[in-house]
Amino acid sequence: MSVLRIGNFSGFYGDRAAALREMLTGGEVDVLTGDYLAELTMLILGRDRLKDPSAGYARTFPRQLEDTLGLAHERGVRIVTNAGGLNPAGLADAVRQLADRLGIPVRVAHVEGDDRTADHPGALAAHAYLGGFGIAECLRAGADVVVTGRVTDAALVTGPAAAHFGWRPEEYDRLAGAVVAGHVLECGTQATGGNYAFFQEGDVRRPGFPLAEIHADGSSVITKHPGTGGFVDVGTVTAQLLYETGGARYAGPDVTARLDTAELSQDGPDRVRIRGVRGEAPPPTLKVGLNRLGGFRNEVAFVLTGLDIEAKAALVREQMNDALAEAPPADVRWDLVRTDRADAGTEETASALLRLVVRDPDERAVGRALSGAAIELALASYPGFHVLAPPGKGAPYGVFEHAYVPQKAVDHVAVLHDGRRVAVAPAQDVRALDTLPQPPLPEPLPAGPTRRAPLGLVAGARSGDKGGNANAGVWARTDEAWRWLAHELTAERFRQLIPESRELAVARHVLPNLRALNFVVEDILGAGVAARHRFDPQAKALGEWLRSRHLDLPEALL
Repeated sequence: MSVLRIGNFSGFYGDRAAALREMLTGGEVDVLTGDYLAELTMLILGRDRLKDPSAGYARTFPRQLEDTLGLAHERGVRIVTNAGGLNPAGLADAVRQLADRLGIPVRVAHVEGDDRTADHPGALAAHAYLGGFGIAECLRAGADVVVTGRVTDAALVTGPAAAHFGWRPEEYDRLAGAVVAGHVLECGTQATGGNYAFFQEGDVRRPGFPLAEIHADGSSVITKHPGTGGFVDVGTVTAQLLYETGGARYAGPDVTARLDTAELSQDGPDRVRIRGVRGEAPPPTLKVGLNRLGGFRNEVAFVLTGLDIEAKAALVREQMNDALAEAPPADVRWDLVRTDRADAGTEETASALLRLVVRDPDERAVGRALSGAAIELALASYPGFHVLAPPGKGAPYGVFEHAYVPQKAVDHVAVLHDGRRVAVAPAQDVRALDTLPQPPLPEPLPAGPTRRAPLGLVAGARSGDKGGNANAGVWARTDEAWRWLAHELTAERFRQLIPESRELAVARHVLPNLRALNFVVEDILGAGVAARHRFDPQAKALGEWLRSRHLDLPEALL
């Protein structure tokens, strides 16, 4: 088979339950991958395992298999998933039990070795990001279903591709091509019009899930099953390539993919070809994601309506600070959100929100103490006093951190369907990551008339989180717009447009092949998504906020 068709049926824990069946029945596919893990998911699974040591995996996955495992077996479609989370062996056993109950003769294997929790006292979960060669070993030995714990998202694609084409660990360009295809697939329908800046250009009410046609040289075509919703074009693929990435070097356990070498071209309706991706030896270390409980959190949102919004906010802040003064929480944060309008036609549009968020290691400091102080103001504060909801008990929150471990210190093991254990060798050739010099910029547009208008009229964006950092990838849709964007949207201009970033480190990475700039904002998310540090804790809408900001746009682009 000269082409390997790898599809995706899950981009996160909680994605469309019917997607596995849709991908099995919608068209030709050889391997289906399900990505369930994110930084927050590992914390959720860690808390599950505290209550039940046999838990720790995505329980929705076996339910999805109930009416699809037989269909996959009949059609010869293999399934590879990281739904094993913190307990891949447990999920593999659950799949075997399901297959026995249904009378379906499937071979189930799993990958282990990622768990580093014992090395990090106090962590709820600590897991190294493994590569794809453990998956490849399982598939080469004949597995129909492969369950992993923490592997890189792209490993769900590189593993099957390496097994199918017989790639060796040093074939970096081929592996890098599969990494890029895997990165496009990993978030499911984000590659087919979901969450896309220019969503109005297609029917995205129910986007189909993506698939990649992988070739032996590592090139691929991103597409979807015929007749499914959404659309695939150079823009949707560019958006996903920029998602949750940083610079031109995209490091992984098996290979460092050079995103600046990827070339995208439309290959027909709903088909985008990716070629030219170069790869380098991987870094000598593996990233380890650490999740721990950070303490307890509570919040209350005061509704301020009509006139004197600032004075009302000042009054309630002073009252609450006085009430909490005897035992103040360790961390107190106030945010006034001016959603109000003058002379508003509805009470809601006449109102602003004053949010109070408190955190403390002691649940008592953020529980009854906060709720009592807030509710006691009901008849004794600003006119029109009310809250969106009374604060309840303090809820635990998580903190995400990362560390690194030498590749050779991790025992990456493929546990085959017959119980044999195969050690997976670490990368033999490694290369420390260094920063690439910035590529030359295109010639700027000639001077001409401008108009004050939103950036989003000429550029798309997609943003996301990596620990406490956020990235916002911005791309131009034409060569002319790129000539303007590359010179106009500097790191300093980004800080001007996003005031929240002005005191933070902002790095700008230039990707000319994609006509894109990728901005990484350090520490804007505090201790990560589980800590809920800001209004949008995963920075999902940071890119859309940026697109809404006004600049002097060349009229030639409008």
